[in-house]
Amino acid sequence: MQWLLSLLFTTVLFLSTFVYATVVLVLFWLPYPQRYAIARTWATHELFLLKVLCGLDYVVEGAEHIPPGGCISMWKHSSAWETIAQMVIFPPQSWVLKREILWIPIIGWATWLMGPIAINRGAGAGAVKDVISQGRRRLEQGRGVLIFPEGTRVAPGQTKKYGISGALLAAETGRMIVPVAHDAGRYWGRRGLVKKRGTIRVVIGPPIPTAGREARELNEQTRAWIDAKVAELGA
Repeated sequence: MQWLLSLLFTTVLFLSTFVYATVVLVLFWLPYPQRYAIARTWATHELFLLKVLCGLDYVVEGAEHIPPGGCISMWKHSSAWETIAQMVIFPPQSWVLKREILWIPIIGWATWLMGPIAINRGAGAGAVKDVISQGRRRLEQGRGVLIFPEGTRVAPGQTKKYGISGALLAAETGRMIVPVAHDAGRYWGRRGLVKKRGTIRVVIGPPIPTAGREARELNEQTRAWIDAKVAELGA
């Protein structure tokens, strides 16, 4: 039964994503906050369906740690779930993502209207410069910047080397880093169809001051906090 319900949810997810993306494209002339509100409505809808169909809910701890005025949130990346939930949990953010996503017809074009920071992962130092230059502009516009520092989804219990771009952006702008840990990978795996019943725990850590600090030091502090909290969550 859980397999069938997961299949139903996945089907509805794809269809509704296409519908909402089409709405965003049709209403491209709206100001950014209103376009983003459409995306947030989509995310809220998907999380509601996930709870109703698959019995998978979530709780957030530490929401009071999100500072006003835009920050750099650095998330553990173990599932597709957090790419949806972040739009509901945090104020508007520009997401750092691979540029190929924007090439997807309809959905990628709508994503472009959300003002992401699209990078060429193969560009090395050029990609880091893009994150810093575009991220600085997004922060000046009052938005946050979201980064998955591991660069790709990793299985529960595993970790990858953190990229330096988020920490460099924080060090150069003086904006605080907000680390986010969760155990979504236990319930919605990076591969496989079935979404398990349960409650995902999202823990938002205290903001990390960055002014006058080295990027590598910031990266290590962020990684240590996220890894410790994820281990505490059993993920």
